[in-house]
Amino acid sequence: MKWVKRGLIFEPTAEFDWNKRAYASVPTVYKVSENILRIYYTARDMENKTNISYIEVEADNPKNILYTHEKSVLNFGKLGMFDDCGTMVSHVIDVNNEVWMYYIGWNVRNTIAYHNSIGLAISKDGGITFKKFSEGPLFDRTYKEPYFNAAPFVLKEDNIWKMWYLSNTDWVEYKGKSEPFYHIKYAESNNGIDWKREGKVAIDYKDKNECGIVRACVLKDNGIYKMWYAHRSLQNYRTDKNNSYRIGYAESNNGINWNRKDKEVGIDVSESGWDSEMIEYPFVYDHNGKRYMIYNGNTFGKTGFGYAVLEE
Repeated sequence: MKWVKRGLIFEPTAEFDWNKRAYASVPTVYKVSENILRIYYTARDMENKTNISYIEVEADNPKNILYTHEKSVLNFGKLGMFDDCGTMVSHVIDVNNEVWMYYIGWNVRNTIAYHNSIGLAISKDGGITFKKFSEGPLFDRTYKEPYFNAAPFVLKEDNIWKMWYLSNTDWVEYKGKSEPFYHIKYAESNNGIDWKREGKVAIDYKDKNECGIVRACVLKDNGIYKMWYAHRSLQNYRTDKNNSYRIGYAESNNGINWNRKDKEVGIDVSESGWDSEMIEYPFVYDHNGKRYMIYNGNTFGKTGFGYAVLEE
């Protein structure tokens, strides 16, 4: 496997109040038509609260931006709700005549940096505006999963909804900061709303130093499930490129038990430029006979997002 980088698609600016810190994190592709792709992304305002907006691009040439939305598509939760400090896009899918957005709700905390939960918002106008399914989250901590959950990817097969999601397993103090450990777990549902969680670990830590595995993206090729994700170390991952996020890859026969093949992923940081320090949050999709990857680069989305194409 080898990915050929095609460069930056979108570099955020501080033009709008909902993105005064100029971020475009966790790019998430939604197919509007055969010719147009919508890429939702997560912005940050001056208070560092996250907001969701989007651009639309030419499907055959994602660098050609056709439209830039000037508003956030989802409001914060009310004071005390699971998403009162921000919303972050994770996955967007068609469900009958609606567009469903699975998203991450943010709370700022005292003893640790933050708490995440998984929410659902539904659009009846083709993904332009969204209304929350409920004021509460679909996923939050339980007595079996006592820490936070986030970053779902959903695939519907044979009337079974399958989700791969980030599961926080611990917090540690490192150089004066509270740092989370999280890997990827698996859940199932009959309706995309009520989920059965059995603690099934899909992608686990490879060693004691790895502490972050996030943003699963799953495709199925000829009966084989293929997953791309981001992974990082604990030590100095914000400043040391050798410990920062990289994109990983795994395969599975059933979507539950996975074999990590990170060395076969075929993409790494560049020698210079917007993705020279880290690459993360991949979204992989097929279009017109080609396989594409949209991903973030340096500083978790501060430099925007670009794309690569799988070499044939």
